[in-house]
Amino acid sequence: MEELDIKVAAEPEETEQVQEPERVEPSRGTGELVAGLDIGTTKICAVIGEVFEDGCVNIIGVGTAASSGMKKGVVVNIEATVKAIRQAIDSASDMAGCDIETVYVGIAGTHIKGFNSPGIIAINNQQIRQKEIQAVIHAAQTVKISDNQQIIHVLPQEYMVDDHTGIQNPLGMTGVRLATNVHIVTADVTSLHNLFTSCTRAGLNVAEVVLESVASSRAVLTPDEMELGVALLDIGGGTTDLAVFCNGTIKYTWELALGGNNLTNDLSVGLRTPLQEAEMLKYKYGGAVSSLVKENHIIEVPTVGDRKARKVSQRVMVEILEARIEEILQVVNKKICSSGYRNRINAGMVITGGTALLANVVDMAEQVFDMPVRISFPQGVGGRVEDVESPRCTTAVGLVLYGCNDKDIVPDEHEGLMSRMRTFLKNII
Repeated sequence: MEELDIKVAAEPEETEQVQEPERVEPSRGTGELVAGLDIGTTKICAVIGEVFEDGCVNIIGVGTAASSGMKKGVVVNIEATVKAIRQAIDSASDMAGCDIETVYVGIAGTHIKGFNSPGIIAINNQQIRQKEIQAVIHAAQTVKISDNQQIIHVLPQEYMVDDHTGIQNPLGMTGVRLATNVHIVTADVTSLHNLFTSCTRAGLNVAEVVLESVASSRAVLTPDEMELGVALLDIGGGTTDLAVFCNGTIKYTWELALGGNNLTNDLSVGLRTPLQEAEMLKYKYGGAVSSLVKENHIIEVPTVGDRKARKVSQRVMVEILEARIEEILQVVNKKICSSGYRNRINAGMVITGGTALLANVVDMAEQVFDMPVRISFPQGVGGRVEDVESPRCTTAVGLVLYGCNDKDIVPDEHEGLMSRMRTFLKNII
């Protein structure tokens, strides 16, 4: 750099003729492109992955944008959401050197409902084909739901052939009857409509709407954890998503309308500081356990208007955060206990999402849940790993991984269901 400065000083004429180097597009292979779009309450994150025939996934593009059109996981301002989506997609596309038209979109919020449902059909000692598997899943999802709800997932948990239980794939088996248990996830029709509208106006096609905790599980949970029994807690800005897995399949899902924004709001009110400053203070000096903070450590807190910054004990600030994060975790713990799956969570809990970055949150969680807890960020991908190596990117990366295996994890009957839902919502739009 010093040699360049000397040259410029000595030969200004040549410098004037030097042109800016042309932009070199990032090189990529010949894999198929899959894009995930996490439309969150505080941020929108777009991730583009390149999928190869051997199953490897390389991250080639990442883009984020501040989200101002969402509240507790639901679209409240379509125009603001469209603008942020376009900004995030454009950033990811520029990094990847490609254009993206189709995305897998995450969804969350208290309007999401999850429940288990059984199904059974007679097979009369015939060999079980894909047709029979689709038929028994269809039987399990033929349940009455509210008119304002739409099924977005039908996730098989296990199959039973006569008296044989715990079967993951009954294809090719024979028996008298075939039964299954599935986990059904529904979402509010209006919320789905607004999500589709936002993506459509941003120039995108929606390949699938995916529950965020289901997507996140693809990026942070190991097969051993899912087999042994694990709880996934995704603490985002506006919502906290809980999913319980055991025996390799999903068993329980639940949504809480509390998240990182509640911590920021509490801090803003308690310290009388603007929200943006409170957000910065939360991650720079915040924590989940006040007893781990030195009493005499003082920080400067910006105030509203032209007033001088105030000096506040860091422990006082952490006490504000501690009260709220403990409340969120206690509510989740009660839900886990009432779900009936508490004794099946043998591998402990995995926490992800932006609030997982709060200092000492593991200590607080282990105290509340009385089980091993770890923080996780996206795993199992290559490429620009450094750009997604954060709990904030878990859902977006999980959506890419979900899209990579879409044909394997979504039964044909459910494909038809999603197609009908897209057609229905497009007609409304």
